[in-house]
Amino acid sequence: MKKFLQIFATVLALATASFGLQAQEAAKATPKEPTVEERLGDVEAYINNGARVTTADHAGKVTGAGPGHNAWMMTSAALVLFMTLPGLALFYGGLVRKKNMLSVIAQCFGIAGLVTILWVLFGYSAVFAAGSPYLGSLTKFAFLKDVTSAPNTDYAAWVSQNVFAMYQMMFAIITPALIVGAIAERMKFLAILVFVTLWMVVVYFPLAHMVWGVDGLMNGVWNGDAKIKAIDFAGGTVVHMSSGWSALILCLILGKRAGFGKTNMSPHSMTLCAVGTGMLWVGWYGFNAGSAVAADGVAANAFMTTTIAAAVASFVWPLIEWVLRGKPSILGFCSGAVAGLVVITPAAGFVNAKSAFIIGIIAGIVPYIACAYLKPMLKYDDALDTFGVHAVGGTIGAIVTGVFATADVNGNLTSANSYAAKNGLDKLVANGGLVAEQFKAIAITLALSVVATVVIAFIVKMVIGLRPTEEAETQGLDLAEHGEEAYHG
Repeated sequence: MKKFLQIFATVLALATASFGLQAQEAAKATPKEPTVEERLGDVEAYINNGARVTTADHAGKVTGAGPGHNAWMMTSAALVLFMTLPGLALFYGGLVRKKNMLSVIAQCFGIAGLVTILWVLFGYSAVFAAGSPYLGSLTKFAFLKDVTSAPNTDYAAWVSQNVFAMYQMMFAIITPALIVGAIAERMKFLAILVFVTLWMVVVYFPLAHMVWGVDGLMNGVWNGDAKIKAIDFAGGTVVHMSSGWSALILCLILGKRAGFGKTNMSPHSMTLCAVGTGMLWVGWYGFNAGSAVAADGVAANAFMTTTIAAAVASFVWPLIEWVLRGKPSILGFCSGAVAGLVVITPAAGFVNAKSAFIIGIIAGIVPYIACAYLKPMLKYDDALDTFGVHAVGGTIGAIVTGVFATADVNGNLTSANSYAAKNGLDKLVANGGLVAEQFKAIAITLALSVVATVVIAFIVKMVIGLRPTEEAETQGLDLAEHGEEAYHG
């Protein structure tokens, strides 16, 4: 009996010990409830758009996206799409002759659908997945695999990755659509679609990754190993320089419109152009303020600087016309507003109000000179001044960003941002060395855009041709290519 009791006691002790170990393991596997202090830390991080609070014991009480930041980014995505459809469609459409109005609208819609397909297939992955300094992975997020409502913390702590992906897709849509302005009224619809497909793969996706990708070559703010410590808040190089310089090359290869210099090619509706401009201006708040990827103080600053620069430039451009030509034109107001928006784009989240005011003045003068004097002097047929406004404006914007960027506005330019401290961006901003880095980014953007456009344009020209027949061009692309008319009677 005594021996039996000893055996029983031993078994009981072993069972108890085993149960205790299992309980300890279960305790380790189950995170502890966060303390009040840790919960408050989560709230503070959300309000300040900082990193989530995590400890060894728990992964944070809040695990999903932040509703306020998400709401702003969904709104911003809609605003950026509003820039293309209907903003750019009406802005460009009003500037062409009435027989080509629908062709511009068709090009904007066609590009929107085409780029969305490319973005879902592999474009988002190519830009925002980690890969190399020059291009992301083509497969990691292919078909938006694993792009869920959970944040991708490489880019934002509080914004759902699917919202972020849709927001960035709107940038991808409007960029090639800007090229349409230079080649309006004289390029086949099929040729435009083929050109844009190749251009997105060769120019936009690599360039966007280099500037905004987590391991991008020119992402000075968020890549501690960036070889070029440049900054581009919302797309001076990625959007405006790439499209503007490509537009110039494409219009030169395409040739002038039939009757250029002999036939009246005045805008058929300045009313539609002005309405489209207003839509672009409104949508641009999503473009610039949304590029903070949060509803935070940086977004608020970008909202302010965008307003100031656009308003000042929209006043300066027609003022110059008034002085030099005797009358301020509606086209001058519209062109000035867009030029101001373009030039402030790379700087919006990095500069203060005074700098934005100066940038507005510059934006009203330099692109005006390019459009009013450089184009007639060189005699290229940039139909709607895409080069003068976007290429020249985007290039100037990248430069002035290097001149006026200040850590007082954006703390990501200080050593508090470990990436900026690691690659030395904080010191460049402090000692005025950022301009040299901006010129490096400008050179790479210009070279990629020009060389790729030459190659792509000649490939398309050889395979399917670039221009419609002279008869179709004379008739107008609305009827010739789409079988419809914008106006009847």
